[in-house]
Amino acid sequence: MTGAEIKNKVLKIVFLLIVGIVVLFAGYLTFVLKWSYAKGERVGYVQKFSEKGWLCKTWEGELQMLPVPGALPEKFLFSVRDKAVINKLNTSLGKKVSLYYEQHKGIPTTCFGETEYFVTDTKALE
Repeated sequence: MTGAEIKNKVLKIVFLLIVGIVVLFAGYLTFVLKWSYAKGERVGYVQKFSEKGWLCKTWEGELQMLPVPGALPEKFLFSVRDKAVINKLNTSLGKKVSLYYEQHKGIPTTCFGETEYFVTDTKALE
């Protein structure tokens, strides 16, 4: 084998490794975003809801949960990716709401949301 043939073979192997890593990462990301670790519902008042980020803009919110009388209030931080849910939340600010969420663990970047809790639907209770 000549030096040029060896160089071409090495470049081909490096290229295939890079493509393989990209495909594996894309598969992992798809799995993490589609599969939910947990689902649930939280009730309270949305205190903050805004679009954040320098490069990746995400919608982030803070729900003030209704505590038992005498208990300290609890905050529930969440992210929203669906535009319809964003619009529903913006129209129900200041009202008592019920948030339906899915928890996605292992998301490798904050470009999809700063929290692992993604609101999938909301319902105004007042």
